[in-house]
Parts: sequence; C-alpha cells; structure tokens
Amino acid sequence: MAAEIHSRPQSSRPVLLSKIEGHQDAVTAALLIPKEDGVITASEDRTIRVWLKRDSGQYWPSIYHTMASPCSAMTYHHDSRRIFVGQDNGAVMEFHVSEDFNKMNFIRTYPAHQNRVSAIIFSLATEWVVSTGHDKCVSWMCTRTGDMLGRHLFPSWASCLHMLLLAIILDRSPC
Repeated sequence: MAAEIHSRPQSSRPVLLSKIEGHQDAVTAALLIPKEDGVITASEDRTIRVWLKRDSGQYWPSIYHTMASPCSAMTYHHDSRRIFVGQDNGAVMEFHVSEDFNKMNFIRTYPAHQNRVSAIIFSLATEWVVSTGHDKCVSWMCTRTGDMLGRHLFPSWASCLHMLLLAIILDRSPC
C-alpha cells in the first residue's frame, strides 16, 4: 500500500506581497490592471495614479493626475482603456489611458450628481456609464454624446452598484 504525503501550508493567513505608498489621504479605490503588473488608485488627496511594477520589484507611479475635487469612486475598463472617476463634487470624469500606461487624456465630465459619487459602472456594449451618489440618485449617461439619459431617485443614498442593476436599467436600446 502506497502512502501519500500531503504538505500543509504553514499559515492560512494572507501574505503581503507588495506595498504601495504615496497617497496623502484615504485611498477610495484600487484596481488591478488586467494582463499588466499594475494598479490604478484614486484618493481623497485628489489624485489618480497608475502604478507599474518596475524591475526593482517596487511600484512607481507612471501617471500622476490631480483632480479638482477628492476622488470618491472609480472604475476601469481595460479593453477600451477608459477610467471613470467619481468625485466629491458630484462629477464623473472620463479619461483614456495610453497603451504603455504613461499618459492619461481627459475625455469628458459628466455632471451626474449634486454631491459625492459613491459607485460607478460602465457598459461598453451600450456605451453607458451608470453612477450613484449621496444625492439619492442613480444616473446613467451616454459616453458617445455625453448626454444624461436618465436618473432615478431613491429614498436614501446607495453605496454600491451591481451589474444586475445595470442589466435592468440598460434593457433598452443604446444611446
């Protein structure tokens, strides 16, 4: 009879692989860049940073962009290389990132809310960006035209969005 030896991991606790430092205030969003060794962060210190891992093993910002208002939410769509950043002033800003992740171009501002944006999602299929904020609204805007397509008022503000909500709202023809 053959015996099998199974090794057990020494610890079931998570292990810190890397640490990224540099923001002066709370980081409100940190997103991994698919197929890259990189991270995009947004912070209440009003900065968006794209961090790429260098040969030294450390992450250094390849893009450092300062916003007019603190960043409160963010989403990134890798296939189109678009970043959408929600701010405390209610605006959602759209940017396009270059292929080498060294340049970020401003595309448009969406006046989505009356105050802090709490969540954002983007659908490439319909070219809509959907956001929710502390003004108790869910807003959806067309990224082709920049037009506000609709908004729905809730009894209290929402703290997140989910793709199911997007599927329900977007069950209409694209803009």
